[in-house]
Amino acid sequence: MTKEKDKKISLLLEDISFLESYIHDLFVFSPLPICFINPLNIILEANPAFEKIANFAFGEIIGETIEKLFDKEEIKKLIQDTLEQGFVEGREIKFFPKKKESIFCQVFTRNRTGEESETTGCFLAVFDLTKIKKPEEELKKAEIALLNILEDVKEARKKSEEEKNKTLAIINNFTDGLLVFNAENKLSFINSTAEGFFNLKTRDVKNKSALELVEDPNLGPLIDFVGKEIQGVFRKEMVLKNNLILEVSTISMTGEEKNLGNLIILHDITREKLVERIKTEFVSLAAHQLRTPLSAIKWTLKMLLDGDLGEINKEQREFIEKTYVSNERMISLINDLLDVTRIEEGRYVYRPVLTDLEPVVQSAFDFFQDEVKKRKLKMEFKKPENKLPKVMIDVEKIGLVIQNLIENAVKYSSPEGQITISLKGNRKEIECSVTDNGVGIPKDQQERVFTKFFRGVNVRRMDTEGSGLGLFITKNIVEAHGGRIWFKSEEKKETTFFFTIPAQKEKKRN
Repeated sequence: MTKEKDKKISLLLEDISFLESYIHDLFVFSPLPICFINPLNIILEANPAFEKIANFAFGEIIGETIEKLFDKEEIKKLIQDTLEQGFVEGREIKFFPKKKESIFCQVFTRNRTGEESETTGCFLAVFDLTKIKKPEEELKKAEIALLNILEDVKEARKKSEEEKNKTLAIINNFTDGLLVFNAENKLSFINSTAEGFFNLKTRDVKNKSALELVEDPNLGPLIDFVGKEIQGVFRKEMVLKNNLILEVSTISMTGEEKNLGNLIILHDITREKLVERIKTEFVSLAAHQLRTPLSAIKWTLKMLLDGDLGEINKEQREFIEKTYVSNERMISLINDLLDVTRIEEGRYVYRPVLTDLEPVVQSAFDFFQDEVKKRKLKMEFKKPENKLPKVMIDVEKIGLVIQNLIENAVKYSSPEGQITISLKGNRKEIECSVTDNGVGIPKDQQERVFTKFFRGVNVRRMDTEGSGLGLFITKNIVEAHGGRIWFKSEEKKETTFFFTIPAQKEKKRN
């Protein structure tokens, strides 16, 4: 019996030894990282898979505390739950390998008991969640980034709406009238000021083409004025009503080399025109009132100089002659002011006749010969090689134009300077030019040359006389004849004034 019992014990021990070996092999070769921790949280055993994930060399991890691989508070809570419950399954926790970035993992634990069911520690297994958690984390980051982008877009849209509302408020309360035509030439916007000008509502005209608006009783006159294709107009006056005068400008709108449409700007100049008319009427009245006494003074002085009122001595004659010249200048200024008022009131009478321009230029050229000699200047008239077409002009007024241009050239030329008058033309127009090599016109003042009362700073120092009305009158006369006037000037070098008159077509003889 004893032998048989010993044999059974021996077999049982062999089985236990085999089982222990099997369990050890299973522990060693398990792909799941596993370690055994004692009650003091010291790692007593760890399989190669655990050493690999923890980035420790073989046997190096034995004796290390488990807190070295996990967050201290989290692992403390995990061990406590294991001791209380006997196990923990699938708790997510961060794992900190040696000298590597942290990883997401799931942890499984189970108590290990010894004799008399005494707890001797616990087993801890780690399942790497990196491949699962990383995409989730990246997805979360992407979601957060997308939410931030959407928030930014929302904020940008809000700001854009605010700016749009601000801009619309400014445009609607703009003192000038605004009409916007899109690329299809349809009215896309009209502000409240323009609505008031034309006594209409946006809903009645919006999205209508320029062709349709021509028939509109309110906007029709404006479309006729700027053209159905909204042609370029800059500061042209339009009388809309007796008490409303508008200054009309059109602007072509482009963006990225693309046509966006046209903008019409309407500026109310009714008050300015009223003030201008009052000033003109005042000047006209004052000029008329002054001309009568000045004429009386002129004839009295003339009678004294002619000896009609008795003999005068040499000294008296000199004083009277100077007074007579000053009086003549005053009369000339008054006549210029009256001409200006007539031009502005549309009462400047023209009596056009069909004639040649050359004799008119020749007459002005001859008129200044004595003055040219007196100032020791040279003056040349370059006549056309071939006979020029006739022109329809008011001879007196065009003669005044040429005289004004030559007078300025003579007055502001340097001593022994050269003045050249040229005449040339074609079937469409005749061009006359007057060139001098005098003081020139400063570049910063050239825009004002044809305005009333303008005289350059440099010429005012040379000659205090002059009204500054000559070129204003000259420009109006030329344009009244359908011509153009312009100039080129370089200070202290040369100045040339040009003007053109349309040529008249010769009628074919039967």
